[in-house]
Amino acid sequence: MPDRTDALIEVTDLGKVYGEGIVAVHALRDVQITIRRGEFVAIMGPSGSGKSTLMNILGCLDPPTHGRYVLDGEDVSTLHRDELADIRNAKIGFVFQSFNLLPRLTALKNVMLPMLYIWDNKPDVFEREDRAIAALEAVGLGDRLHHRPNELSGGQQQRVAIARALVNQPALILADEPTGNLDTQSGKEIMAILHQLHSQGATILMVTHESGLAGRAERTIHLQDGRVLGNGNGSEKGKPAGGAP
Repeated sequence: MPDRTDALIEVTDLGKVYGEGIVAVHALRDVQITIRRGEFVAIMGPSGSGKSTLMNILGCLDPPTHGRYVLDGEDVSTLHRDELADIRNAKIGFVFQSFNLLPRLTALKNVMLPMLYIWDNKPDVFEREDRAIAALEAVGLGDRLHHRPNELSGGQQQRVAIARALVNQPALILADEPTGNLDTQSGKEIMAILHQLHSQGATILMVTHESGLAGRAERTIHLQDGRVLGNGNGSEKGKPAGGAP
């Protein structure tokens, strides 16, 4: 298990401003967050609170206007686009509400895709296939390797997305409304997989607007008007991640 006193994410005085002058929109204001390795943390807030903006910055999809963001010991606040892309592929596994699978590729090929963008010590095609198969078997899809997305249910597509997020063994799993497009039973199954990954030591950051899902995390960071309510560092506890819904 990871050392849970070790910070994986440290955010200091983080801000994001869109536009300038009188039309400037302050999407985030002086955000302070620490997330330790092995934590399962939910980020929650109403529409317009800054959840999506914060997710994009933490996912290295968008730089902050000011402040500092340290991920896995590296200050990524000022990296340029290509460097951020390398960080995303190496250290972050994304699980999106809309799955974001390529429709013409099989489940196996979708999961293999992130490994094509490993520039140092890229695994050969046989290792890529073995790793993708292992990831799909880990989410219960060992018998769906050669199915395309339109041949899978919504819950199965999200499992493929989770396998794809895991295949490069990222430091952080970033889940954006992971059950938002699923029926109730499929949503429960996806949450069970996330909890299993967490029990195995994964660090998971989940963005959600559902209080029931947020309550399944170890703690919840609440956003409102671009600010964190509380200190964002553990004062607002949810139920234990393995607890009942």
